[in-house]
Amino acid sequence: MVLDQAGITVMLSNRVAMGPGLAKPHFEWVPYIDALLFPLDNTELESTPDRKQFFPLEERLRAQYLKAAGVGSLPPTLDEYLTRVITPTLERQKSEGAVAEKFEVAYLRGFDFADTPRPEAERIYSKWVGGEHPDPAEYKALQDFLFRYIAAECGRLGMPIHLHTMSGGGGYFDIAKGNPLLLDSVFDDARLRKTRFVMLHGGWPFVREAGSLLQKPNVFLDLSQQALTFPPRTIAAWLREWLETYPDKVMFGTDGYPFSDSMGWEETTWIASHNARQALGLALTGMVRDGEITRDRAIEIARLVLRGTAAQMYGLQ
Repeated sequence: MVLDQAGITVMLSNRVAMGPGLAKPHFEWVPYIDALLFPLDNTELESTPDRKQFFPLEERLRAQYLKAAGVGSLPPTLDEYLTRVITPTLERQKSEGAVAEKFEVAYLRGFDFADTPRPEAERIYSKWVGGEHPDPAEYKALQDFLFRYIAAECGRLGMPIHLHTMSGGGGYFDIAKGNPLLLDSVFDDARLRKTRFVMLHGGWPFVREAGSLLQKPNVFLDLSQQALTFPPRTIAAWLREWLETYPDKVMFGTDGYPFSDSMGWEETTWIASHNARQALGLALTGMVRDGEITRDRAIEIARLVLRGTAAQMYGLQ
């Protein structure tokens, strides 16, 4: 009923697991995969009050993934961690209906993922898997390798990767390290060209930077959360620029979630849907009035943004 009121046929659900009532065809699953990016002792990474809350949750989820993979503790070698934990987890989630994987990694570290050689990652993993506090620089290098490995596996499995690319909640979010331009080398990695990346929330405040990355053949973005944060006319300004360049790379989204005791996911979904549609209408109307596109082309673009591009990406009817 809520989705009908908001004019939405299918909602992608970012959840650890799907609960009662969240069933196909109205809800599709997008699980979180960050927990497998941080396999070592994360004490040193709990550098802010926000991260002190995040990392215990990630470690709890990692334990669940290990258990589901039939592994009681972290394997002693990186090869075993990849083949007995990461790949089976991704394959299991896909077999259980997941249509994409979600990284909220911008809350946990920056987007500066270097290209760590596998032998170096193997050395670092074996050195620190015993339980000591890992050297921060070496641990980052291991995370960099794991991110690209997960991305490559998602490409092999045909699962797009969702990335939080907006200034996030909390008082300690590292905005500068959440700049989508830091992902340039990842998007350009020839090994990852089969992996489709979706920049959730459009990258604000780096909206123009995010738009420029759409020239990459494997990069897309969506409007989610922006429509809860900004009024339609504000969104329409940068939305129009995106649509003038890559209209087939932009997707509708709401980020409907329980915002407070007085505003649940029902209200946020409806508000965001209303605002996103109004912003889309303003952007396309301006393009028509300025003679950039015809009315028929505006309708065609609207259908792409509202459902066509997403339906193709996630294999939805």
